[in-house]
Amino acid sequence: VQLVESGGGLVQPGGSLRLSCAASGFTFSSYAMSWYRQAPGKERELVAFIGSGGGSTNYADSVKGRFTISRDNAKNTVLLQMNSLKPEDTAVYYCYTRILSWARLKDYWGQGTQVTVSS
Repeated sequence: VQLVESGGGLVQPGGSLRLSCAASGFTFSSYAMSWYRQAPGKERELVAFIGSGGGSTNYADSVKGRFTISRDNAKNTVLLQMNSLKPEDTAVYYCYTRILSWARLKDYWGQGTQVTVSS
């Protein structure tokens, strides 16, 4: 299983970024996917969740109305569109999934991509 994030960078407050997570090594369309983030000195927190078919989504209160999670099961990719970015959105963003393998659930994380919101 491999999750590879891309799309992070430096953006001014009010700007936008789109993060992408390319997944491989498992049946992508069968599993829910999530984006987490971790700011310096803070615990990792759930940002957005999307069900396996894409019809079910959920967001942290802090990003509702500004971030949109989506997935393309044909391309094994999950996206996070981030608009109206704020300095408090600065963090390392991680792609995550939990997979059933050999009758056990196992967590998988990407390497993370840095998002910095600053003027």
